[in-house]
Amino acid sequence: MDAGRKVESIKLVRRHEHDTGSTEVQVALLSSRIKHLEKHLTANTKDHSTRRGLIKMVSYRKRLLKYLHREDAGRFVTLKKQLELR
Repeated sequence: MDAGRKVESIKLVRRHEHDTGSTEVQVALLSSRIKHLEKHLTANTKDHSTRRGLIKMVSYRKRLLKYLHREDAGRFVTLKKQLELR
């Protein structure tokens, strides 16, 4: 992931100026990496090691979203709208 895309993902969802590790930021960074890997896998269908990494990232993002929903449903809904997640 290039630095520009990472900074933009963080700016979109951060809670304060120096926020780099909140649940929202972690989900945003994972979502960005997931989108990038999905594009890669459409061109490289036989890249199974990348596919395995993608599945691990998706499941980790799912766990973070589940945690956020349990702790603060309002932040969860806002984050899903910002990142356009299903």
